[in-house]
Amino acid sequence: MTTLQLDHLKVQLDEGSLVSFKADGHEYIHQVGSPGWGKSDDEMFPIIGPTDEAGFKVKTPKGDAVLDQHGLLRELKYQCVDATETRVVFQKTYTANTPVKNSKFPKKSSEEWLTWPYDFRFQKQFNLKQDALEIEFIITGPEGMPFMLGYHPAFKLHSENPVVVTSKEEIPLKDILAVGSRAYEVANCTEITLKDAKTLRISSQGFGNFMLWTEVTNMLCIEPVSFYPYAVEQKNLDKGFRQLINEPARFKVTFSV
Repeated sequence: MTTLQLDHLKVQLDEGSLVSFKADGHEYIHQVGSPGWGKSDDEMFPIIGPTDEAGFKVKTPKGDAVLDQHGLLRELKYQCVDATETRVVFQKTYTANTPVKNSKFPKKSSEEWLTWPYDFRFQKQFNLKQDALEIEFIITGPEGMPFMLGYHPAFKLHSENPVVVTSKEEIPLKDILAVGSRAYEVANCTEITLKDAKTLRISSQGFGNFMLWTEVTNMLCIEPVSFYPYAVEQKNLDKGFRQLINEPARFKVTFSV
C-alpha cells in the first residue's frame, strides 16, 4: 500500500489502484467489498465498451485485435517507477501481439487470450496538491496507433439523494440507475460536480466526455472517456479511435474538494 498525504488530504493506493481519497476524514472513494462494483478504480484502454457481439474482435490498421470489454490494460500489472510524499508514478508496458490472459474467461467470456498489435507504455501519475488530487495518464507508442481512453473511478455515496451537476443539467441518481449497464452519457463535458454529503468537483483534460454508471445506491462511477462506446454497434467500435500523434498523449483528471 502506498500513502500520499498533504495537510488534510490523504490518498491510499494499492498497486496503482486508488483505494482511498479522504479530506478531513471524509471518504470519497467506493470501498471494495461494499455493495456495487468489485473495484475502486480502473482504466479502459485501448478500447472502451463491450466486444462480445463482435466476436471479441476490434478493427485496427494492423488487422483485428482480440479484446474483451474495456481492452487489455486492466489485465497488466503496474510497477511503481517514482515516488515522493505527495507524488507517485506507476507504469505498465506491453509488447505488440503478446497474448494476455483474460481474467473474465471462462465465467464471463469465451475468449481466453487477448492481444493488441501495437507496443505501448502507459503511465498513471498521482499528484496530491492543495485541496485536490491530480491523476495524469501518459500514453507512449508508435505514431498512428489507434486508441480510446477511459478512467473508471467509483465514488462512495453518503446521502439519500446525491445529484450530478454539469453546466447543462442536474442528473439525479434515479436517472443513472434507469439507464442500467449501458451507462448514462454526458457528451461534450469536461467538468462534473457530485453533490452528496460533501461536494466533489471532477474535472478532466483530453477526454471530452463522461459516462455515469451504477446499479446500487451507495456508489457511483463518474468516468471521463474519450468516446461513448454505445454510440455505435460493437462491430464498428473502431469509429471511436483517436490516433497517437506527436506522442506522448496526455490526459488528466482532477478531484477537487
